[in-house]
Amino acid sequence: MRRYAFFVASCFIISAASAQEVVPEDSVKGNLGEVIVRAFEQNRRLAEVAASVNVISRSDLERYNNTSVLPALNATAGVRMEERSPGSYRLNIRGSSLRSPFGVRNVKIYYNNIPFTDPGGQTYFNQLGYYNFQSIEVIKGPGSSLYGSGTGGVMLVQSNTLNQRNGVFIDQTFGSFGMSQSHIGLITGNENIKSSIHYQHQESAGYRNHSELRRDVLTYDVAAKINENDRFNATFLYGDLSYETPGALTLAEYNTDPKMARPRVGFAPGSEEMKAAILQKTFLAGFNYDKYISANWRNRTTVYGALSRLHNPTIRNYGRTNEPHFGGRTVFEFKKEWGDQNMQWHTGAEVQQGFTNARIYGNKAGVPDSLQTDDDLNSMNAFVFTQLNYQLKNWIFTGGLSFNKAKIDFIRLASRPATTTQFNFSNELAPRLAVLRELTNNISTYVAWSKGFSPPTTAELFPTGSISNPDLSAEEGHNYELGFKGNALANRLWFDVNAFYFRLRNTIVQRRDALGGDYFENAGQTSQKGLEVQTNYALVSGGNTFSAANISASYTHYNFRYKSFKQLANDFSGNQLPSVPKDAFTIAFDAVLKLGIYTNLTYFYNSKIALNDANSEYANAYNLLSARLGYKKQLSKIIGINIFAGGENLLDETYSLGNDINGFGGRYYNPAAGRNYFGGVSLSINPFDKQ
Repeated sequence: MRRYAFFVASCFIISAASAQEVVPEDSVKGNLGEVIVRAFEQNRRLAEVAASVNVISRSDLERYNNTSVLPALNATAGVRMEERSPGSYRLNIRGSSLRSPFGVRNVKIYYNNIPFTDPGGQTYFNQLGYYNFQSIEVIKGPGSSLYGSGTGGVMLVQSNTLNQRNGVFIDQTFGSFGMSQSHIGLITGNENIKSSIHYQHQESAGYRNHSELRRDVLTYDVAAKINENDRFNATFLYGDLSYETPGALTLAEYNTDPKMARPRVGFAPGSEEMKAAILQKTFLAGFNYDKYISANWRNRTTVYGALSRLHNPTIRNYGRTNEPHFGGRTVFEFKKEWGDQNMQWHTGAEVQQGFTNARIYGNKAGVPDSLQTDDDLNSMNAFVFTQLNYQLKNWIFTGGLSFNKAKIDFIRLASRPATTTQFNFSNELAPRLAVLRELTNNISTYVAWSKGFSPPTTAELFPTGSISNPDLSAEEGHNYELGFKGNALANRLWFDVNAFYFRLRNTIVQRRDALGGDYFENAGQTSQKGLEVQTNYALVSGGNTFSAANISASYTHYNFRYKSFKQLANDFSGNQLPSVPKDAFTIAFDAVLKLGIYTNLTYFYNSKIALNDANSEYANAYNLLSARLGYKKQLSKIIGINIFAGGENLLDETYSLGNDINGFGGRYYNPAAGRNYFGGVSLSINPFDKQ
């Protein structure tokens, strides 16, 4: 690792020496302490929130190849996003991927204040394209006190295009392995009503055999100011995604040819032979009404409806799933200030109802064959919550509590007569207490305790075409946290340091059968201890040559272990949790010149990862280096341009980004792309700009 760090440092020095007008101020991360965050309904400066919150801005996203949010998320402490093949994402926050053989589970996600996680506990994160993200807030640790069931954290995504100025926005990116991404957007309106429409198309042949991707996303957003006290927002999204799934490799296959898809072995067919793939369409419509009832009272109410259709040919079967669901969330807020004191009280409720029909067929080379199972899963999630924030001089006290109920009705229609099984996970209280002390105007410290509650998802209780486990219990965990954050050195240095201890009971873990099918079990207790550090330092802020130059770094150290876990004759107690690296480190350098030239350099290190509960196999540590060089300029009052080019994995590391944990027969590895390059151009045309 030392020689790579020296190489990266040398690149920073060379870039700083050769760099020589001010481009838009979103090109370099500013003072994070002044950023207003929405986490836990605080709407406060980040430095005043008694929680660990990562903020990923548009400037963070635009440091890479303009096709995925993955590298920007992985550059922040405590977050690990994986990609088993293009379009196949997994996401965990301060945790493991034990519950996520594919997709996003146990992380609650909101998109423009709309619950994007479905009532069954799953999130089709890959239905969002790169240009759906303008800002992301990641809440680490259980967020159950305000966001309902879940022990794996919360993510708040905003598209925010309605806050941009009017105009036409055109983006085109090309890259290695047949990658292409196109985007066009139109924003029109005035201070009373504004609308935006965006279309984006992405395709890639993929690094591996049988890993082609195609994604189309169409969105329409409108915001209206009805009067001084009432606001209305509407969001519509349609996503059409298809990608091939090459499957996991053994170590021997991985070392021989990491580009190969899973081959036929004995009775088990290969991925290409069975045309394994995901074909998915999603439609979402959400409406938000924000009303100031009085000087002290406010209400925000959201309702939504969504429909997802999923076709999934695999090497063992062909799944066809329809998942309509709907729901809503309402929050009442009371605010009062007097003297050096102020109070915020939030109370409300959220409810979701889903109706899933899942049919499993035989797979005849990518075509549905005879029907095997026909199941209905009706899922309901509901919770009420309340939270009080009280500030007295330099102290901020927070107390929150939610009451959660989850119910699943499972109906097997293929049996005669049809059978029904009901699951109830109710009477779960999820409290959170936190105290923050402002040590100075710029530095604060906090302590927090929270309880998380996470029932099994429908896909964990009844994985399609695999082994069901209706006896799965809900996870419960207690999180203890201590943190320091703020600005120093004349506000040029931002830092955020926190340590936590999370005790999880009835941990849900994944198993795989001979054909790669997933099934789940409870694993007793786990002990999860961690340290997370994030810093950002402004090397230069204005001058004759530089507009700005920043260096930022993040470090994560985890000691996650099974406290007690016995499976038949195997005792895994004390073993490291698989899928979790002990150490991850990122250092990034950004420079913007007065001429409009900018550069972004990023080095990322990830330590080795245990691949099974026995800790008998590990994936090697890896080092990644990426770079981007561009020119960004407002050419006139009407036209702005951003031209860029760069490369990723410039050290040409062979590594697996998304391992199949506890893979049967040692099938763990999903190789990521080797050295690759990209380039593109973005245009903004503002014919209505009167400046």
